Amino acid sequence: MSGDKQLSDFLNGKTEYTLGLFRFFIDELNTFGHVSLHPTKSMIAIASTRRFAYITQLGKNFVHVVFPFNKSFDDNLCFNKIANVPGTNQFNHHLRIYLKEDLNEEVKYFMKLAFNGNDTA
Repeated sequence: MSGDKQLSDFLNGKTEYTLGLFRFFIDELNTFGHVSLHPTKSMIAIASTRRFAYITQLGKNFVHVVFPFNKSFDDNLCFNKIANVPGTNQFNHHLRIYLKEDLNEEVKYFMKLAFNGNDTA
């Protein structure tokens, strides 16, 4: 279908800096196991056995990622926003990556939780 989004639709025209952060983030996820990318109309879904994260924005100098969990992990220093999806028990945890160093041990912990489909801390 001509309306289907391709990964290139999201990556074309992005700065080399942002593309580097994007590749680094995906490479880090692949350390937990193989991930696949699924472009949707408005974002890039990331999946292993199921979709577990979403890249919602590729800015000039950042990558914005959302991890949906079934509970709110309020006691952290990495998420800039945690929002309950109305009418559900889903809590979207928003992470904005500006530097490779932003993927510290705390962030990797939550990345692995999401990858494994585990909501227990």
